[in-house]
Amino acid sequence: MFVGRRTELSLLTKRIDHVTRTGTGLAVAIRGRRQVGKSRLVQELCDRSGLPYLYFTAVKGASVTEATTQFLAGLTESDLPNDHALLPETPPAGGWGDMLRVLAGALPDRPCIVVLDEVPWLTEQDDTFDGQLQVVWDRLLSRRPILLMLLGSDLHMMQRLTAYDRPFYGRADNLVLGPLNLAETAVAAGLTGSDAIDAHLITGGLPGILLRWPSGTSADDYLRSECADQASLLFAVPEQSLASEFPNPDVARRVLEAVGGDARTFANIASTAGGRDGAVSSGTLSPLLRQLSDDKQVLTTDQPLSTTSGKPALYRVADSNLRLYLAILREVHNLTRRGRPDAGFTLFQNRWTSWRGRAVEPLIRTSLEEAVINGSLPWPEAQVVGGWWNRQFNPEIDLVGADRAPIASRLHFCGSVKWLGVPFDTHDLRRLQDGARQVPGFDSAHTGLIAVTRSGASLSPEAVDVVWNPDNVVEAWQR
Repeated sequence: MFVGRRTELSLLTKRIDHVTRTGTGLAVAIRGRRQVGKSRLVQELCDRSGLPYLYFTAVKGASVTEATTQFLAGLTESDLPNDHALLPETPPAGGWGDMLRVLAGALPDRPCIVVLDEVPWLTEQDDTFDGQLQVVWDRLLSRRPILLMLLGSDLHMMQRLTAYDRPFYGRADNLVLGPLNLAETAVAAGLTGSDAIDAHLITGGLPGILLRWPSGTSADDYLRSECADQASLLFAVPEQSLASEFPNPDVARRVLEAVGGDARTFANIASTAGGRDGAVSSGTLSPLLRQLSDDKQVLTTDQPLSTTSGKPALYRVADSNLRLYLAILREVHNLTRRGRPDAGFTLFQNRWTSWRGRAVEPLIRTSLEEAVINGSLPWPEAQVVGGWWNRQFNPEIDLVGADRAPIASRLHFCGSVKWLGVPFDTHDLRRLQDGARQVPGFDSAHTGLIAVTRSGASLSPEAVDVVWNPDNVVEAWQR
């Protein structure tokens, strides 16, 4: 089953149309985390296009000779070459440079697609690969009707592939493939409302995990089943991600695990990730947090949103599946491995409600931003949605809608998220009203109030401007 990706398919089809119309080549570099669906998306494009294509996947650790041999075998078996008899029986001795020249000579006169998957592994084999690719692209491939797609899961290395100081700079369009959105997750899992949101938080919207989710199965039933399977992708995907991004248990890995364990502030992270010698020093932690946020993109930084600058910044794991693994599922997996799946599921149940209550907040913020774009909220000028807190985290406002971030010129609404089994009531409303008054820029005459609740609201209709339920959160993505 192929779900969603309409925008991405449209963008790639547009490039095929350009290749067909002009008879010249285009290159696209696609990067995204493992199991996000890069290979599946590109295969779907190849199948729908009806064009001849070659799909080559690199093997980590293979030598250049092994890799070019496999590439030549794939080229020979594909419907790409004009004349298969003209292909050499063995790969050329010149490595990837000569192999790419063989490819250029074998291309048909009509539009075609060539996919190189896991390009970072090719650059590990041969540190001149991107230079060789640039030369052959400029002299041969770009003059032929070819769509060349370069795929990779190592976000930093894929970013470097087309960076300004690298040979292939300016020669490829860049496409970052993220997880499925909430509406797409709902379709993939066959769920609605709060059940769909649970599925999204658990899987992170990763198609590789969602494809194993039996349609219509609730989160409890799914987790009960997965806790009895120590080889479940629910455990394997985040483990593989950690192993590939952090092969050694260094300070960076400890910092990530500290954030995954809900150490959100700089000071708490430094203390939690420290060792026998004390907390991680500021001089070490600051560049590590920048690396994890900017280069590896596994962390996200949240700033308090108001009309004045505020502190402290809060850090969280960007991928909710990895975040759940670090907080709960890793211990669940350990129990499963020891033959105690029932104990693992009980552990999950005991921690899930509390974890979900905080993890759902970023998802609701982005859903509100989507709703503004769709025109379904009464604040069309609210361009960003964040939260606000002071140094004491008293109060902590879940939702702040403003015209810009992190320092706004106007606040359009403040709100609260109550993701429990009881309705949003007058006590919650008073707490929201009292807290909102402390947010710099809040104006009771012009700043609205919103309540987002999993279990409805027991309020008079005029108490707040907007009440959202789980169906509203999902519907914000259905466009």
